[in-house]
Amino acid sequence: MLRASEARDRAAFVELFASPEVGTYLGGPRPRDECERALPETPGRRPGLFVIELDGAMIGTVELNRRDAERRSQVRPDAGEAELGYLLLPTAWGHGYAVEACAAALAWFADARPGEPVVLCTQTANHRSMRLAAKLGFTEVRRYEAWGAQQWMGAWSPVTPSG
Repeated sequence: MLRASEARDRAAFVELFASPEVGTYLGGPRPRDECERALPETPGRRPGLFVIELDGAMIGTVELNRRDAERRSQVRPDAGEAELGYLLLPTAWGHGYAVEACAAALAWFADARPGEPVVLCTQTANHRSMRLAAKLGFTEVRRYEAWGAQQWMGAWSPVTPSG
C-alpha cells in the first residue's frame, strides 16, 4: 500500500537513511545520530512522496520529484521532468515490492500528468535497480560519470490509448 508519511514512520526513515546496504549506491549511509537530529517528527511529508506499507509497517519509500535545473536531462531540458526514486529496507528486498510500488507511483503520475515522461537514474553497478528499470519499461537515454561511478539514465512515458 502507498500512503502519505506519518509520525509513526520516523524510526523506519532513520533506518533507511542510516543503513549501509541502502546507502551502497547512494554515497553511503548517513550517521544515525545525524538522522535522529535532522529528521522532523513526520519525515517525508511532501507531494509525490509515498510510504510503502506492508502489514501496517513502513518498508520503504517511493517518490516522484522534479529535477533541479542543474540536473536536467536531455529528455525535456526545459521542463524539469519528474524523477522516480525509491528506497526499501533490506528486509524487503527481493520480494517484488519495489516493482509494485514504483508501478503504482508511475500510474498515479500518469493520471495526474498525462503524457509527461519520467526519468530514473542509477549506477550501472546497481544491478537490482537496472533490472527494476527494465521491468518498469524505462529505456536508456544516456550514461555518464558522476560521483566516481558510471550512472545510467532511463526515461519512461505513459502509454496513451490511440483513439
